[in-house]
Amino acid sequence: MPRGKRRSTAEMGPSEDDRHSSKRQRNTYQSSQSSRRYSKVDDAFSQKRCIAWFREYTTPDDPDTLGPEGMEKFCEDVGVEPENVAMLVLAYKMGAKNMGFFTQSEWLKGLTDLQCDTAGKVQCKLDYLRNLLNESNTFKVIYRYAYDFARDKDQRSMDIETAKAMLQLLLGKHWPLYAQFAQFLEQSKYKVINKDQWCNILEFSRTISNDLNNYDVDGAWPVMLDEFVEWLRLVRTQATIS
Repeated sequence: MPRGKRRSTAEMGPSEDDRHSSKRQRNTYQSSQSSRRYSKVDDAFSQKRCIAWFREYTTPDDPDTLGPEGMEKFCEDVGVEPENVAMLVLAYKMGAKNMGFFTQSEWLKGLTDLQCDTAGKVQCKLDYLRNLLNESNTFKVIYRYAYDFARDKDQRSMDIETAKAMLQLLLGKHWPLYAQFAQFLEQSKYKVINKDQWCNILEFSRTISNDLNNYDVDGAWPVMLDEFVEWLRLVRTQATIS
């Protein structure tokens, strides 16, 4: 009997190799889709994970408060020094009441706002936190917040050493007269800074020119700033004479 015509590959359907290849492609696609879904789940903020992370920095005796030792470890994990200005802005975002401490409710408030539940996510937010200080009104709010945050809660005023550290952190790089003002404080009689003085130091740094020509001695500036201007003018006069 004559042989019948051989059917073409298309007529015969996919070969065994083709079927295996197609199956592999489907599996690879499904695996890729599944990985994407899991990745999205992992990236999503989790309050449960955020609290579990918080507990890594607390002690069994006080599980709802992150203290100085936990703060040091937290800073190591996110890669910043405790004195870094980003930590001050983070504390502000949390509404933290006491320097060196975060309560669980403060932690959740700030990190929920930032959508951070891991050290890596906080690291990705550090530049954002620093850049908040570039906005004039936000800087002013954080500057005012820093006074109540950093001062000893048993005292109405901030001790001078803490004040100098906070002024260095907030104004040191932005106020051309900061170095002279710090020098003035070193030799002055002042042991504390009250809130009115604190707020006026910022206003002075923003409005008074470096040559002091627009400073009005009859204005409503605190006596501290009158004395600073007098001291600085004397220092400059002596430097010119010598």
